[in-house]
Amino acid sequence: MPPELTRVYQLLVDFRWQDAVDILVVSVLFYRILLMLRDTRAMQMLKGFLFLLFLAFLGVQFHLYTINWLLTPLWVVWLIAFAIIFQPELRRALVHLGRRKMFMGFLKEEARLYKEITEACRVLARRRIGALIVLERDANLKHYIETGTAMDAELTAELLVTIFVPRTPLHDGAVILREWRMVAAGCILPLAQDPNISKKTGTRHRAAIGITEETDAVAIVVSEENRSISLAVGGKITPAIDSQTLEEMLTLYGPKKGMG
Repeated sequence: MPPELTRVYQLLVDFRWQDAVDILVVSVLFYRILLMLRDTRAMQMLKGFLFLLFLAFLGVQFHLYTINWLLTPLWVVWLIAFAIIFQPELRRALVHLGRRKMFMGFLKEEARLYKEITEACRVLARRRIGALIVLERDANLKHYIETGTAMDAELTAELLVTIFVPRTPLHDGAVILREWRMVAAGCILPLAQDPNISKKTGTRHRAAIGITEETDAVAIVVSEENRSISLAVGGKITPAIDSQTLEEMLTLYGPKKGMG
């Protein structure tokens, strides 16, 4: 057996369940760090750091003495700069971790936030106010967020209802939720292109289908015409659902608190 295959076989033989747990924990940790840094200035710093790390690797592998001579004194500077620049993100992460007591706490908080969305939709439907709410999951909705007005607000039923009140500046377009915060309002979404969709389908419903065709987001539509609530996911829309069904579907399809 070739030496390479022998080493692989030995690794597989020696692999323990503790190693699987170790890899899983480290993977989740790095995933959470990347989510935390996404769309921040610190991410640009991280990209620069990784580029220098790549250059240092090339310098060592190919004996590029000038590159090594230039980069070696910079590591101390970069470490100090990292500590300073990443200070807000590190502090926010530590506070965030400190608030996470138990897994059940996740479930209770998640259920509360779904109730906020459900209550807002119920009130909007009763008042005949149209609305379009998008929940980001794994796919980044940055492109669509940038078409609206930036926000950074806590998710509450009262604020959601207020945004969609007619003749207010942000009532047209969609509200986008990311990691359980309202990050933008008045956002423009792509319309569904499926020719089989009924011509009677309104613009909001087409936009809900369109965004869920192009991404893995979940979209909720409230119709002012018939006071109905609909939910779209995976390019399919479930029309005329009541508030209890909406809450159940959000629990099934919606993003999970603390999981990105």
